[in-house]
Amino acid sequence: MSNPVETSELTKRYGRSVAVENLNLTVPSGEVYGFLGPNGAGKTTTLRMLLGLTRPTSGSLRVFGKTPSAGYLSQVGALIEGPAFYPYLSGLENLRVLAGHAGVRRTRVDAVLETVDLAERAKDKYRTYSLGMKQRLGLAAALLKDPRLLILDEPTNGLDPVGMADMRTLLRKLAAEGVTVLLSSHLLAEVEQICDRFGVITNGQLVAETTIAELRAGGTLRVRAEPVDRAKAHLVSLVGAAAVHADGAAFDVRVAPGEAGRINTALVTAGVSVHELRWREPDLEQNFLELIGDDDHAG
Repeated sequence: MSNPVETSELTKRYGRSVAVENLNLTVPSGEVYGFLGPNGAGKTTTLRMLLGLTRPTSGSLRVFGKTPSAGYLSQVGALIEGPAFYPYLSGLENLRVLAGHAGVRRTRVDAVLETVDLAERAKDKYRTYSLGMKQRLGLAAALLKDPRLLILDEPTNGLDPVGMADMRTLLRKLAAEGVTVLLSSHLLAEVEQICDRFGVITNGQLVAETTIAELRAGGTLRVRAEPVDRAKAHLVSLVGAAAVHADGAAFDVRVAPGEAGRINTALVTAGVSVHELRWREPDLEQNFLELIGDDDHAG
């Protein structure tokens, strides 16, 4: 079975300006894949090429094994660069217009309004909607065709914390139901909470690809104990000198989280008084900057 998204050496140039360069991207079925990068990195251009809104300069792309000319949009829902609807129509009426153009039954309109939690405000005029409601209506429109692939450009852009949390919950629910989600974002924190895997694009190039689990690797065990010299000696004997970093009267020890009990027992048995034993999550932003080779910021 073909992957929902596959690109090979995908490139887009505008004159001498390169928007996307030699992009090789694969998104497996059922995954929430984050396309992470700063504004202007080439994220939206890539998504537009996948939807046939922009033609590549070179390279190739396939969605469910098909090229754009073969037709695959019936399996794809998308929200690119923000939703746009008729302001004088209600949310329900706007979706019915779109359903008519897409050849979708009206019963599907009611279903997607329930999915995005807009059923109670469905008859209100679009112009009265908050930004969060507009984003949810845009997502409802993307879901009208019951797509297998959902392509979203900055889906939480402009939302308040509650709206962002609601959007994250909804996307994870869709993924659990078998929908593959490809979303772009410039926010590491957003990608961390939604995505299974993500790729980093900078200046049109995919410079790194990893999972959140891999990015989280490298946490440390914070140990504060006395006498300090004896504590250090025993820590070194337990895990090796390279894994023990002194920080004043405390130590940051690079071990797996499950090692905390063993280390505590060994120190207490050796007569060392342990005052603090705490697992410290890694600095995801620091790890991320190191991952993309941003030495200026990582330093």
